[in-house]
Amino acid sequence: VRPVESGGGSVQPGGSLRLSCGGSEGTLSRYAVGWFRQAPGNEREFVAAIHWSGDHKYYENSVKGRFTISRDNTVNVAYLQMNNLTPEDTAVYYCAAGEVYVDYHRPDLYNYWGQGAQVTVSS
Repeated sequence: VRPVESGGGSVQPGGSLRLSCGGSEGTLSRYAVGWFRQAPGNEREFVAAIHWSGDHKYYENSVKGRFTISRDNTVNVAYLQMNNLTPEDTAVYYCAAGEVYVDYHRPDLYNYWGQGAQVTVSS
């Protein structure tokens, strides 16, 4: 499967964006999906993840209460709803998929990665 992100863009502080991750060349439904982000000069960091069934969700502390991860396996898409965005959320956001059942925050456990979507939060 090849994850493909969409929905990035520019928004003012306090605004919202929704990222989508579609599964090209295969189905996402059998895989856990994780969202990671990387700002210039920083390492890639975990944002959120969802179990293949959608029953379990995990968040990095700084996005809890603002971001929501979800998925719809019937249409082979995962989402990251981002609300109350701040300039510190500015980064390239990556969707990743893999047979992950523990340690969802570890990028090395994900086998498939998208190309990334730029999210810029600025006034």
